[in-house]
Amino acid sequence: MLDELRELIINELNLEDVSPEDIKDDEPLFGGGLGLDSIDALELAIVVERKYGVKIKSGDDRNVQIFSSLAALAKHIEENRTR
Repeated sequence: MLDELRELIINELNLEDVSPEDIKDDEPLFGGGLGLDSIDALELAIVVERKYGVKIKSGDDRNVQIFSSLAALAKHIEENRTR
């Protein structure tokens, strides 16, 4: 799941200067980590819903935790996936 998410993030967010090895399991995806922003979060939420059937709503209080790292996002998807 983690490797699949790495590829998904790179391809769907058009991160041309990022390789899968650059995305560490427990490093932040946003801010100082991978450096994603709120637009990237929205795009990633749409992709996650389309690919895994997991809805991540913009007003959900858990979003900070869900998107805190690749490992946290993978855990959320595995716990909530419908496909």
